[in-house]
Amino acid sequence: MYNNNNMGPQPGMPMPPQKTPQPNPFGNPFSGPGSGLIRSGLGAYGEKIFGSSSEYVQSNITRYFSDPQYYFQVNDQYVRNKLKIVLIPFLHRGHWTRISEPVVGRLSYKPPIYDINAPDLYIPLMAFGTYLVLAGFSLGLYGKFSPEALNWLFVKGMVGWFLQVMLLKITLLSLGSSESPLLDIVAYAGYAFAGLCLAVLGKIIWGYSYYVLIPWTCLCTGVFLVKTMKRVLFAEARSYDSSRHHYLLIFVALAQFPLLIWLGNISVNWLF
Repeated sequence: MYNNNNMGPQPGMPMPPQKTPQPNPFGNPFSGPGSGLIRSGLGAYGEKIFGSSSEYVQSNITRYFSDPQYYFQVNDQYVRNKLKIVLIPFLHRGHWTRISEPVVGRLSYKPPIYDINAPDLYIPLMAFGTYLVLAGFSLGLYGKFSPEALNWLFVKGMVGWFLQVMLLKITLLSLGSSESPLLDIVAYAGYAFAGLCLAVLGKIIWGYSYYVLIPWTCLCTGVFLVKTMKRVLFAEARSYDSSRHHYLLIFVALAQFPLLIWLGNISVNWLF
């Protein structure tokens, strides 16, 4: 037996041609003499794209949501004075404009503790919680309290707050103002619960007082929102249409009556 595997090429037989690698006509851009320049250029371009994208995302987050901690920088004096403006806006003799402060690259405003006209979330959240407590107590007086009823009131209050936010946001967009952060609008919409607490408390103490307090709450909330939105519009609007602005602001004020009457009616029924 012969092992054919160990046999070499037979004499006189031609050898198969060897394949030689073909050079790349374009060369390797990352291994040539200019590779360092190319890599540094691509790196700088990537950093530029990443940096601009990060700045864009950060600026939009600041634009629409702002800093949540900003809205909780309050003290006792601010809370007292702010409640006076919300509940009795006719007595406010000062200006309605916010106090700005110089910040590199953008316009910034002083926090609520230093500016009575700045929006905050402390009062709206506390007022909303107090509204639920008073509503539950009111239901208990009539023997209608239950965890399910309180849950319905919570959902009803959140729906009312959301409708108020949408009303203000759509109005501002219709008037050409789109720069207000979302949390500003949420804060402005939530101030209505301060007046609702007063109306519900009056109803608990003396039922007939509700029919005086709830229209007063609607009127004062409407005046407060109109004054606030006029300030926002004058600060941001690029064009001013007197009649259009007035009609939409009057609509915002009138819309407070059905919305707050609905929220002020403490019952397990969604409609009444």
